[in-house]
Amino acid sequence: MKISIETTTGLERRMTILIPSESFEEKIKEKLTRASDQANLPGFRPGKVPMREIRRRYGAAVRAEVAGELMQSSFIEAIQEEELQPAGSPNLEVLKMDPGIDFEFTAVFEVFPSFRLGDFSDVSIKKPVAKIVESDIEDAIDRLRKQKLEWDEVEAEGVCEEEDRVTVDFSGSIDEEEFEGGAGEDVVFVVGAKQMIEDFDQALIGMALKEEKSFDAKFPEDYQAEELQGKTAVFQLTLKKLERSRIPELNEDFFKAFGVEEGGLDAFRTRVSENMGSELDAACANEVKKQIIDKINELHEIQLPQVMVKSEIDVMKQQMLQQFQMYGGGGNDSSAPDLPDDMFKEEAEKRVSVGLIMRQIVSEGDMQPDSEKVKSKIEEIASQYPEPEKVINFYYGNHEQLRQIENSILEDQAIDSVVEKANIVELETTYEDVMAGRALGSEVEEN
Repeated sequence: MKISIETTTGLERRMTILIPSESFEEKIKEKLTRASDQANLPGFRPGKVPMREIRRRYGAAVRAEVAGELMQSSFIEAIQEEELQPAGSPNLEVLKMDPGIDFEFTAVFEVFPSFRLGDFSDVSIKKPVAKIVESDIEDAIDRLRKQKLEWDEVEAEGVCEEEDRVTVDFSGSIDEEEFEGGAGEDVVFVVGAKQMIEDFDQALIGMALKEEKSFDAKFPEDYQAEELQGKTAVFQLTLKKLERSRIPELNEDFFKAFGVEEGGLDAFRTRVSENMGSELDAACANEVKKQIIDKINELHEIQLPQVMVKSEIDVMKQQMLQQFQMYGGGGNDSSAPDLPDDMFKEEAEKRVSVGLIMRQIVSEGDMQPDSEKVKSKIEEIASQYPEPEKVINFYYGNHEQLRQIENSILEDQAIDSVVEKANIVELETTYEDVMAGRALGSEVEEN
């Protein structure tokens, strides 16, 4: 096998590979021989078809098949021999494959860029530091109680108020014609929770139980169903059931709902405080991580493999299309918008750049994923499922899923290595501000 390589543009390489005719023809002969042994053609006994007939019938197809197999295997062998690192799949093209001449093909591909890591001691990072105080714990407990609201049915003489839970029948029409999604029976929702359009919610306020009502409701200009945007519908509404919320007591049943079987209120407060501490640590670490990603990207100017940028753009497009379909934009690809690459190019380039920097940090630091951290991450994910052990076994039995976890841990380790070298300035703040994402405010932008 002979290999020649030329640089076309930037990171793109054109590799020409030549394989001696004897080797090529030998592989074709082997495949045709196997075909002859298995061939069952009219007029011939099984396994006794002459080779000339096999070549006549299958020669061209087998030659193309062997060429495809040789291109794949030879390309892998060649990049290993030349110590090249392709950034994506090659574009393979046959140049010569006729009988009696050497088999020749080209492989065009991009390689990973070569660059030096910047000086991370020049990176300045603001790290939020906060303590959990008693009022934070009280606020958290109040939120948990509101998550477990109990509902009491309102007596017959009651009228609907905001935040009541209602059960209704309704039917709507536009220009005296019914429309899709404009009718429902025994529909349950909370008034004012923006589960319905505003005019619908407002029509319920003050309605009595069992009352029937007709009213106009205008759909917002940005309503998810385009055909209803800005239009006014006439609704017929019946209020069938009315319930009012009640915040539950802090008792044993409430504590058990959050996994606290013993110890009463003190144990429950301890559990809440511990969970808040974990959330706080994760949120602070995330604030640091976001800054690190931005700063290391600014610190490096890297020539990006366009195949990787295009792949990232495709991923981002697919994610947006899935969201589009999820929120009422259509259920099939034919109704999806044609999204231009330019919408995603800048963010895609940033993701690819950061990914390459992380890869270089891991490589230069000779990092391996910390097995204990991998185990902890998998156990954390598994704890959210009814049978954690099965989830753990799934991850350890699935190479691709396990590799994703390991890559996530490696990224965290790379971030940690940058943090160790960076200039970290601690900024005192509050638990509430950290969790709301406003702990650093304009502090980050100023650096």
